[in-house]
Amino acid sequence: MSELVFKNVTKNYGEKRVLRGVNMTWQSGQIYGLLGRNGAGKSTLMRIVNNRTFASGGALLLDGQSVVENEQAQNRIFLMSDAMLYPADKRIEWLFKLTAQMYGDFDWDLAQDLAHQFKLDVRARLGRLSTGYRTIAKLIIALCVPCEFILLDEPVLGLDAVHRELFYRALLQAYGTRPRTFVLSTHIIDEIAGLISHVFVLEGGQIALDEDLDELMAKGRVVSGPAALVQEWLSGVAVLRREQLGGMVTAYTLDAPLEKPLPAGVTLAPMNLQKLFIELTMEAETNGQ
Repeated sequence: MSELVFKNVTKNYGEKRVLRGVNMTWQSGQIYGLLGRNGAGKSTLMRIVNNRTFASGGALLLDGQSVVENEQAQNRIFLMSDAMLYPADKRIEWLFKLTAQMYGDFDWDLAQDLAHQFKLDVRARLGRLSTGYRTIAKLIIALCVPCEFILLDEPVLGLDAVHRELFYRALLQAYGTRPRTFVLSTHIIDEIAGLISHVFVLEGGQIALDEDLDELMAKGRVVSGPAALVQEWLSGVAVLRREQLGGMVTAYTLDAPLEKPLPAGVTLAPMNLQKLFIELTMEAETNGQ
């Protein structure tokens, strides 16, 4: 089983330290969510994997070999981002052919099928495409290359709801046909909850959360009711955040004592992935007030 291992990866831009020691592992055949607030370093981390920039420290190993200036390793990794790396006067069909020459084993049948589904004219020039259709062209390439690790940085940028749904379906179909590792970094968190199996949250330049999605969702709870009853039921339990209005309180936690009877008047509800992410990344600010 192939794996991409991050060992204390750091990145500085002058005196600004964006990544402060990232440690995690991406294993083959998984669909990961890489979440973080604006400026958390998600795009920087992905560019380091793909050698578009280089780490200031630490190591990044693909099956035990450094990915830095390693052509064999880089041929197994593909990064799709909002960067425009190709001449604006070139046509999409030219870009498909170039990608096939670079990576080999390009899935032409899937590319043609997806272009039809998205109503993308492959004879169109890159510079004349809208933001959404530039994203679509790059997504088609990402789904059709044979690379083992596909990194998707804001993959639905500029896409409307219908095109986003088409992409999610296409990703699952491509994954089912040719299993690979997909890593999705997006701010539209709820929409990817049905796709990913594992969540990483990047916060403060480090991995603040590394957990299987099912296990995480089983733990996230919203507890509401009279303040005294909620406080007693959650006694000794770590709470991410509390909201109080008069005598009523709402508490967000990953450690609800589900084995304890719930007091009358207190309600318990699950958190969806987006709400859970918000509470996790608001914790430091709230505790600092």
